[in-house]
Amino acid sequence: MNICVFCSSSNAIAEVYFQEAHQLGTMIGNSGHALINGGANVGLMEAVTVAASKAGAKTIGIIPEKMIGRSLASDNSHKVIITPDMMERKAKMRDMSDAFIALPGGFGTLEEILEVMTLRQLSYHTKPIVFINTNGFFDDLFRQFERSYNEMFAKDVYKRLYFVAGNAEEAMHYILKYEAEELDSKWFVVPEKK
Repeated sequence: MNICVFCSSSNAIAEVYFQEAHQLGTMIGNSGHALINGGANVGLMEAVTVAASKAGAKTIGIIPEKMIGRSLASDNSHKVIITPDMMERKAKMRDMSDAFIALPGGFGTLEEILEVMTLRQLSYHTKPIVFINTNGFFDDLFRQFERSYNEMFAKDVYKRLYFVAGNAEEAMHYILKYEAEELDSKWFVVPEKK
């Protein structure tokens, strides 16, 4: 299975996040799976790549051409795929992957995992999506999701679009036991405006 990991490219974050990235990479490799990620040599991206590679995983980094010019490509990826831009990078990551995991990250990580969720909501795929909520990092995001459900911006059934894991072990267990299901993709039935 190709497991895509979206995560931070910052080296300035706390050690607890690196520990979880290392654990996830190790579990991907020990389970005999491959890692797909953004291919950068910084932050949690590099940490998960190094750990997965050491544990025997094939690692594939997909990086936009602009980042190559900044010397940001990881030397620890077994294969590096260069794309002309971010749009194609994300599309290739989605197409090549069988499951998606978000470790903590910034705007790019959020954009990537939310796009995957939106495509799942619209039935473009039925692949598993997991947030690893290290140190409660995503708590405020999940509160925003709850507000969306409570105020009818999103249906309760969409809580099944994703799984919230406390750690890498829970995330891998969910993915390995995952069974695809079709979710209700109909719009809300709303009263006609007068």
